[in-house]
Amino acid sequence: MSDLHAYLGPSWRDEALKRLQLELTPEKMNNVTTSMSNIYKNCPGGVEMFLFVECKEGKVTRVETGVGEPPQGEFRIIGDYQTFARISRAELGAQKALMTGKLKLKGNLARALKLAAVSDRLNKVLARIPTQY
Repeated sequence: MSDLHAYLGPSWRDEALKRLQLELTPEKMNNVTTSMSNIYKNCPGGVEMFLFVECKEGKVTRVETGVGEPPQGEFRIIGDYQTFARISRAELGAQKALMTGKLKLKGNLARALKLAAVSDRLNKVLARIPTQY
């Protein structure tokens, strides 16, 4: 199990971008152009982290992770580290987390709900990355 990637670390980010670009065709992504910044609260070590994902015409073009202020996205989603970890493991759907108050959204809620299926496809790919949470 030495091939585990630290969740949100540089190797996890690189693996995420590679897999998302390989596995998600523009058709599977509904040819969407969007971006989101996920803000992770209560991370191990007491820091605040982010995951930024950008899609252009259905192609994942950018994945960034880090500490501090994330890049500006169409959506800003704020939640607890453990909630996002459950979503990334495909144990919890993003839409359900949003509707039950586990995540807070800044952006157009109606558009976010339309994109929920796309988000779930993305998270199913992320769930297959061998990860140390």
